[in-house]
Amino acid sequence: MIEFLAPYFTFVNDPTAWIALLTLIALEVVLGIDNLIFISILTNKLPEHQRAKARRLGISAALVMRLVLLATISFIVALTAPVFTAFGHGFSWRDLILIAGGLFLVWKATKEIHHSVDPEDHKDEIVSRTLQLSMGAAIFQILLLDLVFSIDSIITAVGMTDEIGIMYIAVIVAVSVMMLAATPLANFIEKNPTIVMLALGFLLMIGMTLIADGFGYHVPKGYIYAAMGFSALVEGLNMLQRNRRKQHRADSH
Repeated sequence: MIEFLAPYFTFVNDPTAWIALLTLIALEVVLGIDNLIFISILTNKLPEHQRAKARRLGISAALVMRLVLLATISFIVALTAPVFTAFGHGFSWRDLILIAGGLFLVWKATKEIHHSVDPEDHKDEIVSRTLQLSMGAAIFQILLLDLVFSIDSIITAVGMTDEIGIMYIAVIVAVSVMMLAATPLANFIEKNPTIVMLALGFLLMIGMTLIADGFGYHVPKGYIYAAMGFSALVEGLNMLQRNRRKQHRADSH
């Protein structure tokens, strides 16, 4: 077994490879934030006793899928080759996958926002209850979106290093961090209703970014995460203000 894996870990004596590994791990963890927000919102719609299990199963299955995709890395890289041209842009399979994933995110976030704003919409309640009763539906949606993010992150990884061992380690570490952070993040979102709307707004923005990327208009990730960070900071100040007011009222009584 060790002899079989040895060719993939020849980088251990190369200091520059370790730098690439740490950089790629950080990148994979940051790229996983989008997916983690979606997982948290989705699994919170399940019955409470099923949520943690759904997160574990969904993220574990996502890890297996990412490792399988890495094993077919030459095929994944080939997905960037244009298959047809429209509107002056050559569309590859990667572009089509990003567009489909973006549309799915926009649809999902819009539906959830609509349900939050208009909870009396009985048609939407029927859909939500159907999802609540099916852990399989939740895991399927987690895998569906993770496929989109996985292909994009693997193509990004290929641009940073040629060492397949580095890619494997980075993916395993990043997904492990997702596994550890999923439940605390989901609990935090559930306990703070305004955070749900903010997170859904993030998903809308990410979905539109994926669609734009698919059409050849690349939006730098730094802009996206800066906007998310600023929004989260403002919401944190709002939460602090609300807590101070509650505390002040409690002290007054």
